[in-house]
Amino acid sequence: MQRDPHSHKGENGKVAVIGGSATIHGAPLLSALAAEAGGVDLLYVCVPRIHQDVARLTSLNFQVHPFAGDELLERDVPMLLELLATMDTAVIGPGLARTPETLAALKNLVAEAPCTLVLDASALQPWTLDAVTDKNAVLTPHLGELKRMGIDEGKIGPAAKEHGVTIHLKGPEDRTASADGRVHLIRGGNAGLTVGGTGDALAGLIGGLRAQKMAPEDACAAASTVIKRAGTMLFEEKGAAYTTREVITLIPKLLRDIDLEGN
Repeated sequence: MQRDPHSHKGENGKVAVIGGSATIHGAPLLSALAAEAGGVDLLYVCVPRIHQDVARLTSLNFQVHPFAGDELLERDVPMLLELLATMDTAVIGPGLARTPETLAALKNLVAEAPCTLVLDASALQPWTLDAVTDKNAVLTPHLGELKRMGIDEGKIGPAAKEHGVTIHLKGPEDRTASADGRVHLIRGGNAGLTVGGTGDALAGLIGGLRAQKMAPEDACAAASTVIKRAGTMLFEEKGAAYTTREVITLIPKLLRDIDLEGN
């Protein structure tokens, strides 16, 4: 993506990633690393207090805002909303617990968030569509999460149009339903991309591209294409035994290649 040569720090994207639980630290960090690899200027990582040290060690560019405890709860929502008021985009959901207490806090956070949203994993609930109607959000479910939201696989276009959102359905072939109801297919990749964390990386990269003012459907298409191409490249060297961290390392080059192709 082209950027203004006279721009200043923060003008090329500020992203917050909110995720993690007492037993899961990797999911939000992989999202944040993918957003970072996508070229955003500033990353804010909000994770359980127990994981704040590993978050700080994951990247020197992460500004870490821990929850009050080891799970997201209602007491954390005011602090997070204050932070989101200064963000371009928030990626919410990777690794969050699905206890009743966390889901109640999560619902309030999503409904009141003042910035552009990318919602993944635990943030994809039966109430999600109502909470984000006409908020220009991107939802990144796999088939099981799509069913949890109450959306039929064959009706993602009408659902996206009704609620004014973009739905990026992950699978062997990804499908993006834009807010006007059109559905686009993204092919490629291989079964190595079933490794844990690739969906978190996809959500983070979409969030990073959205923060840099890429349109929702274009951000989904670019991020999906990059992740799938990375899987193809890694498969040639390692077969299916590659990691999400290795996928993320290829993001800058592949994004540049897409720019050069004019896609």
